[in-house]
Amino acid sequence: MHPTTRSNTAAAVAAFLLALSLAQPSAAHGDDDDAANWTQYHRTSNAWRYSPLDQITSKNVKRLKPVWIHQPGDITSGLVSTPLVKDGVLYYVGPNNHVFALDGATGKALWHYQPKLAAVASESFYASLGRSITMGHGRIYLGTLDGRFVAIDDKTGKEVWSTQLTDLKKCFGCLFSSSPVLAGDVLIGGTTGGDQAQRGKIYAVNAITGAKMWTFDTIRDDPASWPGDTGEVAGGGAWMPGTYDAASDTFFIGTSNAAPDFYGDGRKGDNLYTASLLALDPKTGKLKWHRQEIPHDTFDYDSTYEALLLKKDGKDVVVHLNKSGFVFVMDKADGKLENVWPLSQTYNFVKTIDPKTGELIGRREMPVGKETLLCPYLLGTRSYNAGAYNPKTKLWYTNAMEVCQNVIPAKQETSGMGIASLYLGVDKLEAVPPPDRPAEGRLDARDPLTGKLKWSVKYPVPGLGSVLTTGGGLVFNGDPQGFVHAYDADTGAELWQFQTGSGIRGGIVSYAVNGKQYIAVPSGWGSLAPGFMASAFPAVKQLTGGAAMVVFALD
Repeated sequence: MHPTTRSNTAAAVAAFLLALSLAQPSAAHGDDDDAANWTQYHRTSNAWRYSPLDQITSKNVKRLKPVWIHQPGDITSGLVSTPLVKDGVLYYVGPNNHVFALDGATGKALWHYQPKLAAVASESFYASLGRSITMGHGRIYLGTLDGRFVAIDDKTGKEVWSTQLTDLKKCFGCLFSSSPVLAGDVLIGGTTGGDQAQRGKIYAVNAITGAKMWTFDTIRDDPASWPGDTGEVAGGGAWMPGTYDAASDTFFIGTSNAAPDFYGDGRKGDNLYTASLLALDPKTGKLKWHRQEIPHDTFDYDSTYEALLLKKDGKDVVVHLNKSGFVFVMDKADGKLENVWPLSQTYNFVKTIDPKTGELIGRREMPVGKETLLCPYLLGTRSYNAGAYNPKTKLWYTNAMEVCQNVIPAKQETSGMGIASLYLGVDKLEAVPPPDRPAEGRLDARDPLTGKLKWSVKYPVPGLGSVLTTGGGLVFNGDPQGFVHAYDADTGAELWQFQTGSGIRGGIVSYAVNGKQYIAVPSGWGSLAPGFMASAFPAVKQLTGGAAMVVFALD
């Protein structure tokens, strides 16, 4: 354990936090009505990324000015995380598992923690990535780059416990690029690994003690699903944070693609539970239901994105975007389909998906050794960063892009592969524009249940950050050039923009301290995605890296 702390004493920090807690109402973890705070990855367990705060509106948003900036001092992979805020303290994770606690009003550093990482962590393909943290029980929870869950005291920054869960040397560098998520007293999270020759798993530990509780194998033990020993190198895993629905006591988490990504001849079968949304009992890890969105995935179409919880004709439903660009609307109780609609405008991997059965109709074959134009490409119709739903407009705001790829599937041997080796099963993989239009990105405002488009804003390079919408009738979205934009939630009219200095890859949030509303924007271009998209968007090669938390308020 090597926590590093600022000169502040624990007593001084505790006094500061107490003063802040007396200045505004305190809130329990996960309180959906706690407008001042942002205590979960998506703020609330319904994954809306909606802040009810309405001090900043379409009338005054032009008065937004930066009030403080914090730099983590490490720009490796940019800044891809979403900050959390509770009782006036902003917490975030930067590259290489640096975790910070800052005064939300001034940016003053309260503490800084970084675990001592095993040397093997730097060898992983995903080294340095940190997408999220989790808070609760007076702790900040972190998934580490060397395969651990860690609990940190939220007032002092000191490590409380650490539990080793994976062995990177045996699973091609599988690690936790996202934090585990709380479901009561249970912490649940999955590893990277959809593109590695390993068997991905989801882990649960006791949030108070760190004791191991259960493990869910994302590779079903069934020869009909995985012939021979193909399951041992099948990929899977679950690299994004899940969400806990307390009303049904269900943990929702999406799984990664099967491996090798584009070579399916050696793993004939449906390849459960890859490319699936899972509904798990958080206390036991027992599977309540699953919805495999892409059976026998040979396209690299993960199901790891957010599980948006909404009402449809009085019924509780889950709205879930697959990387393929199709949105699945399911009954929350059992996963039965209510609808399927395409966000993608240029897909060709199927002719369509049956909205009643989920059957892939007119599935595109991927012949070995032959070049195939496949749409969308491996980053998907949208990258992993989430959209936002506003209950006032009943619109879902999400980034989207239209990009294809030329693929030549090929058999790939796993013997002799290094820790950082990818198990893609290709001889060629190149992002290209769709055949009848340029590659492009956009921000869409849509009915999340039907896909009906209300408005859309185009971007020359697709947005790769998470969207924020607010009670003030605004939508905030960042672009790769470093601009953060504010739009009218009803019309899409742009009302404000600011250049933050580097592209935006993380999650924009809003919070309040002492009655004043703030907008926090993680700025910092980087991570693995730009390298994959550069052949379709040459402008990406000119973008500069960085890492800074930029916070705005009305002047």
